[in-house]
Formats: sequence, structure tokens, C-alpha cells
Amino acid sequence: MSNLPVVVMDNGTGYSKLGFSGNNEPSFVFPTAIATHESPSASGGAGSKPSFLSNNLASKRGMEDLNFVIGDEALAQAKTMALNYPIRHGQINNWDHMERFWEQSIFKYLRCEPEDHHFLLTEPPHNPPENREMTAEIMFESFNVKGLYIAVQAVLALAASWTSNKVSEQTLTGTVVDSGDGVTHVIPVAEGYVIGSSIKSIPIAGRDITSFVQQLLRERGETSIPPEDSLRVAEAIKEDFSYVCPDIVKEFKKYDQEPDKHFKKYDGLHTVTGRNYSVDVGFERFLAPEIFFNPEIASSDFLTPLPEVVDTVVQTSPIDVRRGLYKNIVLSGGSTMFKGFDKRLQRDIKRVVDQRIRMSEEISGGAMKATPMEVNVISHKKQRHAVWFGGSLLASTAEFQGYCHTKAEYDEYGPSICRHNRVFGSVLG
Repeated sequence: MSNLPVVVMDNGTGYSKLGFSGNNEPSFVFPTAIATHESPSASGGAGSKPSFLSNNLASKRGMEDLNFVIGDEALAQAKTMALNYPIRHGQINNWDHMERFWEQSIFKYLRCEPEDHHFLLTEPPHNPPENREMTAEIMFESFNVKGLYIAVQAVLALAASWTSNKVSEQTLTGTVVDSGDGVTHVIPVAEGYVIGSSIKSIPIAGRDITSFVQQLLRERGETSIPPEDSLRVAEAIKEDFSYVCPDIVKEFKKYDQEPDKHFKKYDGLHTVTGRNYSVDVGFERFLAPEIFFNPEIASSDFLTPLPEVVDTVVQTSPIDVRRGLYKNIVLSGGSTMFKGFDKRLQRDIKRVVDQRIRMSEEISGGAMKATPMEVNVISHKKQRHAVWFGGSLLASTAEFQGYCHTKAEYDEYGPSICRHNRVFGSVLG
């Protein structure tokens, strides 16, 4: 048994979180971006096999490092190098770039020898088994890792919620609302198993909220913002000033009656000239995250509010787990961090559920009395990096290494062993 900590890597569409098991926070959080000296299309696209699967990493590391940079460095080099995002909508779509991204993550940032460590990687819902095989091939062939476990993000998010004081029992049954930068997933999990047929994704996430703030500022005719800073300003307003309100109409009234109390100022520095400027921040504060609850205010493409999507997910799951799914609705990801988000979501889901119960009682003419449904939305301090923290938590248990696929197993049976990962539920329930 190895005493070295497990390497936990959560590669998301927008950001990658890297660190070691047993820690409370990832050691590194940076954009999942890579800048290379080749043209963006030169490297293989979706499903392409890495061109340099070799064990001889040490000899090539020196040269390869000169050809590409990752994370914030990649964004800084965007003008002189080709910028690529190897993950789209949660799934890896360029394996060549992803292998290089992992290479620098391990050697340049984490500075560890992969053959000495077990690795826990994460995957999105509906990740094809071929992707798991490809990940195993790179991890075992290129990096010679000691052991590998590919965990479903939703299960890790459930484990992370155990830190909340609202959680009375450590369970791997619940509904995960995971909203990051690129997409929001609602995922039902029963005893550590994802109910794949009931998963729903909605095209509203962090990036859309930022765009909506930009749009609101533009429509209001906010002229003090330099065009090259508009995205950054919108992002700052979203993160520093926004919150979810209980009632949008009442909120507008509040702002009209006491503008001094509710309007804020954002002070910025022009990135080119270095001049100071300030922006009034008003209705954007509560309108930005409102698109989860009233999507029609931002776009006509998608109109179902998040509470209804969550309710549909639970209602399409097997009847015997529905109570557990309503009782443990867990928030995960940066876009669920708005103040008041959990209370509003809980209230709105409860309304939908109670209305259904009332209707069924009316239809039965009062002959059937349904027991009330407990609806509980759980937020906690580790929400922003919930998936990574859940990975850190599970990877530091005594049983974890027994759940990993080992290098010896890989050498004997090949990458197909990683099509299935053993489920945690039986051990930790």
C-alpha cells in the first residue's frame, strides 16, 4: 500500500482543479486551455489518438515544454500562439492536447512522479466508455501511473455535501445540480449509481450569466466601460454584486424606493490606458442569476425554469428513490454560489411538488391523503470546488486504493478494464 497522497484532477470545460487527496482545497485552479505553436486545426480533433503515446516521457519533456503552455499562461499567449480548449461541454474532444495538458499539470504544477501515485480523475454524465479507455491508455502508457479511478462528478459532489450541517446522514443518494461555466446538469444518483436515463442538462451556466450582464449594461447605455474590458467587468459584477431575490417584482420596487441602499459602484482600471473609471451597478445584481428561474428574460431558445427541470428529473426516476432525491438536492459548481440561490430553488421546487400533491388529492375527491414531501436543497462551503473536494475526501479513505484499476491489471487486460469503475456506495453507505 502506498502512503503517498492520491493525485486528484478535476478537468472541467472552463477550469481544471488539481491537488492531492486529504486537502481541503485544490492546489491549483486554472483555465482548461492550451496554447501551442501549431495552427488550431493541425492537431487531431475529436477521437484522434495522441501522436506521442510513449513511455519515454523524460526525454521528450524538455522539447515539448517549449512548444506549448497551459492555463493562465496559455491565455496570456493567445495573440502569438494557437489557443485551444481540449474539453467541450464536459467531454474531451482533443486527446493530443489533453495529453499535453495533463503532462504539464503533473510535472510543472503538481511536480510529482506519476508512477508513485494513484490518480483520481473525474468524468461528466454520459461520458462514452471509449473516452474512459482513451484516458486509461494515456495515464498508464504515457505516465505509467500506479492506479487509476475515474469517478462520476455527481457522486463526488454528493460526498462533498457531507460537510454541510444540513446533512444528517452520509448518503450517496440525491439529486446533484451542477452548474459551472459551460453547462448545468441535473443528475439523480441512487446509492452511488447515476440514473442515466433521467439526467437533464440546461444551456444556462456561468458564461451565459456573464453575457446577460454584458447585454444589460449595453442596453442601459453604460458608456464608461472600455470595450476590451466589458467581459471582465460583467464577470466582476456577476461574482461580486449579484444575488438571487425571492420576488423579482418586489425587488424592482425596493430599488425604486431606496436607490442609495441597493445601487452599487464598480471601480475599474482601463487595461490599456491605466485610467480609472466607475460603473453603476443596479438591476443587474438580481437580474443576472434570475435567468435560472425565468430563462425567458435572457433568451427565447430555452424556457424551462431550473426548479421545473429538477422536478422532472426526480419524477422520471424510479418511484422508490424519489423521496431520497427530493430530500437531498445538492448544489455544486461556481454558478450555484449566488446568495439566496439555495433558498429560492428549495421554495420553487416545493411549490411544484405541493401543487402536484394537491391536484392528486382533488382528483381522488379527498379519498387519498398524501404524506407531505420533504424538499431539501443543500449548500455548503465547499460548493465551488465540490467535485474536487469530494474526490479528495473519497481518495483519502482506506478503501480507495482497492477501488482503483492498477497498472498490473491494465498490462494484463488492456484499457477495456476502465470501461467500468467500481461503485463507492457499497463501502461508504
